[in-house]
This record gives sequence, structure tokens and C-alpha cells, in this order.
Amino acid sequence: MAKLYFYYASMNAGKSTNLLQAAFNYAERGMATMLFTASIDDRFAAGTITSRIGLTAPATPFDAQTDLAACVHARQSQGPLACVMVDEAQFLTAAQVDQLARLCDADGIPVLAYGLRTDFRGDLFAGSARLLAIADSLVEIKSVCTCGRKATMNLRVDAQGRPIAEGAQTAIGGNESYVALCRRHFSEALRRRHFVEALG
Repeated sequence: MAKLYFYYASMNAGKSTNLLQAAFNYAERGMATMLFTASIDDRFAAGTITSRIGLTAPATPFDAQTDLAACVHARQSQGPLACVMVDEAQFLTAAQVDQLARLCDADGIPVLAYGLRTDFRGDLFAGSARLLAIADSLVEIKSVCTCGRKATMNLRVDAQGRPIAEGAQTAIGGNESYVALCRRHFSEALRRRHFVEALG
């Protein structure tokens, strides 16, 4: 039976690298895959999954209105798919996650979704929340805090490296905008910012 997998991690843990390696493994065996990436992520070329170590692959961009199942069924007219892979899966809607689950259950296509679990405030993204609720397999990709412990939180920082505690849930950025930290150091960074702000 095909399964829905959710590979989650903090920023800069290698999610895209893992996805591209999995896609390569399928291709090496002559098996077709379909890759999706969030259209909102415009850090690199549009319609491309790019890892920090330089690997890239073309992908179908999605936004909140994209019918993922329809895209997959249209692609299947060219031949069977062995797997569907989604980068930046935190930006999926709950309905899109349900579409992916139906691709597994009704069409027998495994789906590998890669994304963040939480935002810069420590709150779940809608797509991640739904994936955590219904995925068949949850896999944490480990990253490391500056202290050496496992990084689980994403601290948003400004141009001077100061923590940001408020703002829109989605702000696209890389190492210049986010720091992956353990919960302890994430909380300490936000407390220090609040203390400095209180001093005026």
C-alpha cells in the first residue's frame, strides 16, 4: 500500500537535499517521479527545487489554489508515476494534504512531503499540521543548534541578526533571515529581545 510520508525539520536541515537525493534514486532505476515546490519561495529560479549544496531539479510550482491531484493525473497521461514529492510542504493547505493522501489511497502513488513543522513563533503551519495528523509516516530530519543540541525551532532575525517576534507567518528567506535553534536557545533569544525592548 502506498504511503504518505512527512519529512520535517527546522531550517537548513537538508530537506531539499534529501528530496533531490530520493528523486535521483528513482530516476537511476528508470522510475518516473513528479516534483512540486511552493511558488511563493522565490529565492532561486521559479519552478525549481534548489538545495544549499547546489543540487537542483525542475518542479511544478503550487499555491493555495493548485489542484495537486489534477496535476498528477494529467502527468500520468505521459506514463505511470512511481512517486510524488513535495518540497516546502508547510505551504500546502489542509485540503491539498488530503488530496495527496487520496493519491496514496486511491491511486497507489507514494507521496513524500518535505517541510518545516513550525514557524518563527513556534506555531504549526497549516500544511504541517494536517500532515502531522494524517501522514502514515513521520520522519524528523535532524539539524544542530549552535550549542550542539538538536535544533527544532526557527528563529527569524533582522538584518542586524536581532530576533523578530512579530510579523506575517510567511517571510521567505535563508541563512540571512532564519537561525535554527534548540527550544532553549530559541526561547532565550526571544526573552532577550523582549527585555531590550522593555528597556526602551
